[in-house]
Amino acid sequence: MKCIQDLDTSGARAVETFVHQGTRYLVVPQLAIDVPGQPAKITVGNSDIDALVYRWQDEAFVPHARLPVPGGEDAEFFTIGDRAFLATASLKSGAGPYDLNVVSVIFELKDGKFTEFQGVPTFAAKQWTHFTIGARHFLALAQGVVMEGNEARHPSKSTIMEWDGERFVEFQLIDSAWGYNFAFFEIGEQRFLAYADHVARSRIMLWSGTRFEDFQLLDGKTGRAFQFFEHSGEAWLAFACLHDDTVLLRWDGTGFSAHQKLSGPGGREFVWREDAEGGELVQINFLLGTREAPVTSLTSVGYRFADGRLAPCREFPTLGGTDACAFEDKGVAYLVVANSLGADIRFRTPSKVYRLGTAAETSPVTP
Repeated sequence: MKCIQDLDTSGARAVETFVHQGTRYLVVPQLAIDVPGQPAKITVGNSDIDALVYRWQDEAFVPHARLPVPGGEDAEFFTIGDRAFLATASLKSGAGPYDLNVVSVIFELKDGKFTEFQGVPTFAAKQWTHFTIGARHFLALAQGVVMEGNEARHPSKSTIMEWDGERFVEFQLIDSAWGYNFAFFEIGEQRFLAYADHVARSRIMLWSGTRFEDFQLLDGKTGRAFQFFEHSGEAWLAFACLHDDTVLLRWDGTGFSAHQKLSGPGGREFVWREDAEGGELVQINFLLGTREAPVTSLTSVGYRFADGRLAPCREFPTLGGTDACAFEDKGVAYLVVANSLGADIRFRTPSKVYRLGTAAETSPVTP
């Protein structure tokens, strides 16, 4: 594992890579930039900044475009027929005071250019997830916050929207408080939607044929993300929590049961990447402590199965790590990691592009 590129990012909150019309892109939403004279705090900064769009060229990402995504938290690429879209989530706007009522924008991509397609009124938006059921297209939005002094003028519940042929419209509201993430997956003929919430119970919902119904409530609070994957003929669900344990759940035929504790507090996001060795689960760790006194210099981990359990196979440093994405190009595997907050609690900190190697290069090392 070798770092081949530092991306000049500030408060990077997500990394989304995709190929469109033969070109690979990388989108990096940014939360904020540092303001001279302001104290070093995770809750300050100027949120009126752009998301960065890169283009893959000669084993490196080069600048391609910038998108107005204030307080950027997420970007989700998807297609409907021959049309390509990028849904972006904005947590807040302003440089103090801040407003969590923001219009999060869905862009359409045509010939390498992003144009605004639909604005969605959101409140502390965190993440979009696109999925399909048959010919139907859905976008699930995790959003909301429960903090004194933050008034919701926009809809504040996490929600599922559906494509009506022209735009996305509200389909189903989710019982929620401080939403962070959705994950859609299928086991046999059953369709599930997992939802992570910071305050309310995180849960797994089941598609009834007309809507999603609660299927299983999960223990712990401060939910951040899920990752579903299949390995050795079994179905698995990793669940990351910020201030509780990050765990691995196993499908037992009727529900998900606890299988293994992966780590203590600090969990933020996952990526599962298939490879010739059976697959690797990468866990990105965010911070320890509180918003007022965060510890951001942590170690993130890659796991592989050994004797029925996930065991660490690689470790690498992250600074307020928020997301990762994996891809292959010309037989070589790469991992992109978003770093959002330096050890000095400043937003300006580079995100990383790692070269993992070819299938023959099987020895993961700590960079």
